[in-house]
Amino acid sequence: MRTGKRALAPGTVVVVTGASSGIGRAVARAFAARGARLVVTARSADVLDEVARECATAHALAEAVAVPADVTDAVATARVAEVALDRFGRVDVWVNAAGVGVLGRLDQVPPDDVRRLWEVNVLGVFHGMRATLPAMRRRGRGVIVDLSSLLGGAVEAPYQGPYAASKAALISLDEVLRQELALSGDHGISVCTVLPTGVDTPFFRHAANRTGRRVRSLPAVATPERVARAVVGAAVRPRRHVVVGPGARLLPAAHALAPDLVRRLIRRRTEDVYFDAPGTAPDTAGILHDPSGDTAAVSGGRHARIRTAGRRAAGLAVLTAGAGAVVGALRVRSRLPSRLPSRLPSRFPSRPSH
Repeated sequence: MRTGKRALAPGTVVVVTGASSGIGRAVARAFAARGARLVVTARSADVLDEVARECATAHALAEAVAVPADVTDAVATARVAEVALDRFGRVDVWVNAAGVGVLGRLDQVPPDDVRRLWEVNVLGVFHGMRATLPAMRRRGRGVIVDLSSLLGGAVEAPYQGPYAASKAALISLDEVLRQELALSGDHGISVCTVLPTGVDTPFFRHAANRTGRRVRSLPAVATPERVARAVVGAAVRPRRHVVVGPGARLLPAAHALAPDLVRRLIRRRTEDVYFDAPGTAPDTAGILHDPSGDTAAVSGGRHARIRTAGRRAAGLAVLTAGAGAVVGALRVRSRLPSRLPSRLPSRFPSRPSH
């Protein structure tokens, strides 16, 4: 993602939730490499200390403080903001990167799993907003960056209903906050929603899996580092929405042109390619309720394979969806009014964030 000629000012104070692994950890590293002063938070205290040490040595001006907290706890999240203010005097950027997943049919996923997912993915973001907004309002400026997803933001896939719905909720939550900030005159505070495509993180290894099926081959079409660069870019030059990853703009456009075709492609590919046969995986809650286990990895280990044997297949899937959508649109064009706009509006235009 291009950020123009502007760069992150060294000494920028950044809070990153979900910083122990995946996108959150990559985001913390990316800000640290540019000389930011960080407060990193997640549930895993030991891993978080390791992240803070990594960040502190990434740049001569970088500093990092680890504050273990569960974002579902409003008091604990407020404490993260207090530490940032006590240590650095302000919060310039707050990144809500904490997120969890549940795989399973809607009629088979335990309600407790869905409740926990929403508490982390949506209520956790809400707590982050409430924790940082008072300080940003006092200074008259700041940037809030929320990690949503194109899954839920633009398209949906079977077996990921609760996750997709939670990410769609963030888009609405962010838009409401933008409108409220405009009404209150807080024009110096920006809210950016980042929507990645599939990312090579340990997400599916950490997710609760209630399908009874092994996750066989989910495409790693973007690295966590690529998403992290987009997040830094959003902090430097805020926009309402930032989409990131191969096909990130093509997929929403294809869905807008031929939604039934794209849904069918996604449905069949999910069923036939991404999941193994029934009975190939145990029922597991992953790290949904308990952060113990492998929570320190940034990537899921798939990207190297995608770049060699699998990358062409992943790219072909995106291109097929786009080409199929165009074909579908041409087939129905004769039934559309003769006067059509010369350019379809983007579902996620790059506009100022307030």
